[in-house]
Amino acid sequence: MEFIDTHTHTYDEAFTGCEDEIVARALAAGVSIQLQADVDSRERERMFALVERHPGVLRPMLGLYPGSVDRDWRREIDALEAWRGRGIVAVGEIGLDYHYGADFKEEQKEAFRTQLELAASWDLPVNIHLREATEDFFAILGDCRHLHLRGNLHAFSGSAETFGRLQRLGGDWYVGIGGVLTFKKASIAEDIKRIPLDRILLETDAPYLTPVPHRGERNESAYIPVIAAFLARQKGIGVEEVAAVTTANAKRLFSI
Repeated sequence: MEFIDTHTHTYDEAFTGCEDEIVARALAAGVSIQLQADVDSRERERMFALVERHPGVLRPMLGLYPGSVDRDWRREIDALEAWRGRGIVAVGEIGLDYHYGADFKEEQKEAFRTQLELAASWDLPVNIHLREATEDFFAILGDCRHLHLRGNLHAFSGSAETFGRLQRLGGDWYVGIGGVLTFKKASIAEDIKRIPLDRILLETDAPYLTPVPHRGERNESAYIPVIAAFLARQKGIGVEEVAAVTTANAKRLFSI
């Protein structure tokens, strides 16, 4: 079986000194490609250095994470252009996050809209981070329907109704399913039964959101099969089908 981790941060400081070991364990587990989500200019050099050590296995995204947006957001986005020719597979992770406050709420919305326009001009999918900002997200995405966007909501833990709302906006949209699916009392474990497999991607968001039974440990791409097995049980299908369909989904969306 072949798997793809569509959202991870192998370059994160949590993996310092053992990055190559993490990549090797993922490959041994059947995770052939690991997409690296970008955060901001402070971590970008480290990400690309690691990607260059593992060509074809690690694939980079490029974008400004909403939690990194401040008054200087335009300079951060202008800086993306210099990295455009480095094998980018998506603009991400971008989006909205009001969990820690709304000090830069308007800046986040402007930065998000600007990066959606950038993705359209570069003909790339978007990888979206969304937390406690659902209505603003849908308002902006609705305004941008003319861009004919494609992409995914990463770390999706919303409802089947939210998924349906996303699909009604048009475009080509998927949801990234990770360790939250395995958490006790997580509502997505039931809602996932109503989300078509051909709209699902697998991800870890490592080093965060570690799946059961590894909660409390540092997450890593090698745990993708754990998430796949749980998803298979929820849908009443074989893990082989989950692997085949989600891998095909990822290759199609990200052109990899």
